[in-house]
Amino acid sequence: MALYLFILIIFFVAADYLLEQTLSALNRGRLSPVIPAKLVGIYDQEKYARQQNYSLVNSHFDDFARLFTLALELGMLFLDGFAWVDDIARSISDNDIVISLIFFGILFIGNEILTLPFTLYSTFIIEERFGFNTTTAKTFLFDSIKSMLLAIVLGGGILALILWLYQQLGDHFWLATWAAISLFSLIMLLFYSEWIVPLFNKQKPLEEGELRTAIEAFADKAGFGLKNIFVIDGSKRSTKANAYFTGFGKKKRVVLYDTLIEQLTAEEVVAVLAHEVGHYKKKHVVSSLILSFVQSFVLLYILSLFLRLPISAEVLNAAKPSFHIGIVVFGLLYQPISVVLALVMNVFSRKHEYEADAFAAEYGLGEALISGLKKISVQALSNLNPHPAYVFVHYSHPTLLQRMERIQGEE
Repeated sequence: MALYLFILIIFFVAADYLLEQTLSALNRGRLSPVIPAKLVGIYDQEKYARQQNYSLVNSHFDDFARLFTLALELGMLFLDGFAWVDDIARSISDNDIVISLIFFGILFIGNEILTLPFTLYSTFIIEERFGFNTTTAKTFLFDSIKSMLLAIVLGGGILALILWLYQQLGDHFWLATWAAISLFSLIMLLFYSEWIVPLFNKQKPLEEGELRTAIEAFADKAGFGLKNIFVIDGSKRSTKANAYFTGFGKKKRVVLYDTLIEQLTAEEVVAVLAHEVGHYKKKHVVSSLILSFVQSFVLLYILSLFLRLPISAEVLNAAKPSFHIGIVVFGLLYQPISVVLALVMNVFSRKHEYEADAFAAEYGLGEALISGLKKISVQALSNLNPHPAYVFVHYSHPTLLQRMERIQGEE
């Protein structure tokens, strides 16, 4: 049985790699030096050629990174890498909770070290080459340190709690774990922008002036009480523009990147903000949260059933069954299900994006939103002609052309 599960894991790992390679090849097949007729007026020939080169460079880089990941995963599986890490953890402590924390800690730190060259190359070579990177070596270093410390403190704390619940409740741990994770997700939704974001970026209230007046006028018109409008210094890392909405109730806030304000007119910024408000008005924030709760509920229940089987240690050739080895085997076997769930989540996400666009269009901001999205896409050298299969699998947002057609059809 263990051998069959091992072969199944290898099949899943290889199949995932082949799927991604196929999608990548299909997407590259859409690249062309001649600008498609439907993109004339969005990209000029020079900018389009630059975008095609940017897409090609990133595609080849992703292929190489994916191959490295495949080799690493297969190496860990065929060379008993997980069993080796398990032995190291057991040589340090006899406490099951500590052993599991050490086990996952070694895997986490090892992964960070091995993938660091890829992050450095992407940030300081590719993004720098195409004029996007504004991250200094100092910012990158401190970002990396703070991200790692956060992962250790928050991730390690949550993991320790789950392990303790498993010790105390046995097979019934999953329900208490689901409640704890759901509570954590809710807290992060409410306080992420206040607690976590300031560790990496400066946020300040949007100053009085034409833009704030226009935003407040729209908020009043839409019946949306909005007092928390912040500007974040996204330009310290990239020239790419963005905006997002977070929280709900009294904790709701809109965050605008300074690059967005620099690149768009006041009306276009209001249109982008109207889209974000649309997510709130259409209850996308709440529905997405509930969907994530349901997904984690099912995931943890299936995990609880799997952990009752002692065979996981044999699959990875570990010394004896344990919670952390069971988690690894479960994660590898769950991979196809996670791919399907990601597809479903993307379908819902794209539907929500259309609805948020329609909300902005209801207030006469459709053309301004299209204009703003064009500027954001062109400035970021976004691929506006991706392969439909790649869009279906990976895109959480519709393409710009799809959004334009839908908005113009609704106005």
